[in-house]
Amino acid sequence: MAAPTPTDHKSRKLLGRLSLPESRYIADALRAETVGGVLLLVAAIAALLWANIPAVSDSYASVRSFHIGPASLGLDLSLQHWAADGLLAVFFFVAGIELKRELVAGDLRDPKAAALPVIAALCGMAVPALVYALVNLTGNGSMDGWAVPTATDIAFALAVLAVIGTSLPSALRAFLLTLAVVDDLFAILIIAVFFTSEIDFLALGGALVGLALFWFLLRRGVRGWYLYVPLALVIWGLMYNSGVHATIAGVAMGLMLRCTRREGEPTSPGEHIEHLVRPVSAGLAVPLFALFSAGVSLSDEAIAQVFTRPETLGVVLGLVVGKAAGIFGGTWLAARFTRAELNEDLAWPDVFAVATLAGIGFTVSLLIGELAFAGDATLTDEIKAAVLIGSLIAAVIACVLLKLRNRRYRLLTEAEERDEDQDGIPDIYEEDKPEYHLRMAKIYEDRAAEHRRKAEKAAAAALQSAAGSTTEADRPA
Repeated sequence: MAAPTPTDHKSRKLLGRLSLPESRYIADALRAETVGGVLLLVAAIAALLWANIPAVSDSYASVRSFHIGPASLGLDLSLQHWAADGLLAVFFFVAGIELKRELVAGDLRDPKAAALPVIAALCGMAVPALVYALVNLTGNGSMDGWAVPTATDIAFALAVLAVIGTSLPSALRAFLLTLAVVDDLFAILIIAVFFTSEIDFLALGGALVGLALFWFLLRRGVRGWYLYVPLALVIWGLMYNSGVHATIAGVAMGLMLRCTRREGEPTSPGEHIEHLVRPVSAGLAVPLFALFSAGVSLSDEAIAQVFTRPETLGVVLGLVVGKAAGIFGGTWLAARFTRAELNEDLAWPDVFAVATLAGIGFTVSLLIGELAFAGDATLTDEIKAAVLIGSLIAAVIACVLLKLRNRRYRLLTEAEERDEDQDGIPDIYEEDKPEYHLRMAKIYEDRAAEHRRKAEKAAAAALQSAAGSTTEADRPA
C-alpha cells in the first residue's frame, strides 16, 4: 500500500515531533508503565506456573476462590473478584486521569490532532470485533465474546519492548500511549453499556450522590486524603451493588480531577495524584489481577481447542490480525483523507509494527472475557487462554518487526535526547534559537582552544624528547 501522496495544500505532519512538555510527560508515564509491565509479566508467568504444576494447581483454585469481605454490605467476594472489581478500579481511576489530561492538556484537546489516534483506536477496536464475529458466524460460535479482542494493554506492550531492548522514538511512543488511552475509554463504555444487566437504582443513586459530593469537594478546593479515600470506597461499594461494573466508579472519579495547571502550580492536582497512584496501579493492582486471572490450564488439549473452537479462534485472530489491520488501516486512511504526511524520520512499516504491538490485549481483555462468559467457567478459561496465546503471537511478530528497525530507532532516540550545551533541554528543541547556537559556538571555541593548548604541549614534549635523544646519541661510548 503506497503512502499518501503530497498535495499542493499545506499538509500536516503525521506522527511529528512532540512538544517538550508533552515529550517529558509521556516519558515519565511510560517509564512507570514499563516497570509495571515487567511486574505484570512476572505475575502472569507465576499464575500460569501455579495453575499448571500438578503439585500446587489445586491450591491456586482454592486461593483465588477464597471469600472475604462484609456480607452485610454485599461485599463477600472471592479474591479473584476483589482483584477484578476492586483493584482494577484503581487502574481505571488512573486511566480516567490520563484521559482527562489528554482531553484538556494533551494531544486530544486539538480536534485535528485527536482525529488520528481516535480513528486508529476506533478501527483498532471495530476490526477485531468484526473478525471475531465473522469467525463465530461461520463456525456457529457464541457472539458474546465480540469485545474481548478489542483492548490494548499498554503496560504489557511496554514490558515486551523492555525485554527485547527496543527504544521507540517519542512520536511512536506517544502514538501507542494515546491509542491505549482512547482504547481504554471505549473499553469502559463497552463494559458500562453491554455488561450491565440488572440495576439497583437505589444503590446507583447513592453512588451518583457520592460522585456529586466528590466533585463538589474538588471544586471547592478541599484537600485531605482522609476525606477522599473513604468517600471513594463508599462510592465504589455502592456502584458495585448497583449492578454497574464497579470499575466505572474509578473512571468517573478520575475524570473529575482538574488536569490543567494554574499560575504558580508546578503540576495540576490530577497530574500530582496520578503520579502518586500510578505506582499502586502498575505495581500492585494490575499484577495482582493478573495473578488471580491469568492462571488457566495450558495442556496440549486446551491449546488445541484454542485453535479449533470458534470463540477462542475469534479472539486469537482478532488480536493478531484484527488489531494490526484495524490500527494500520485506520491510520493510513486518516492520513489519506486529511492530507497528512508521515514524519520523514519514520516509515509506514513502523506504524504497522506498533499496530501489531497493540495486539497485546492482556488486562482488559481478560476482564471482558470474565464478564462475557461469566456463566461458563470452562469457556471463560478457554477465552483467557486464547487472550494469552493471541497476545503472545502479537508480541513475537511485533518484536521481529521492531528489531528490524532497532538501529534506526536507537539513532532517532539518541538525537532526541542529545543535550550538548547541557542546559537540560534536548538540542532538537533549540535549533531555531540564536542563543542556542551562540552557546554552542562558545563551547566549540573553548574546545578548540583547549585542543590548541594540548597540541602545543604535545609538540613541546616531542621537541624535548627529540633533543634528549640527540644528546644521548652524541655522548661518547
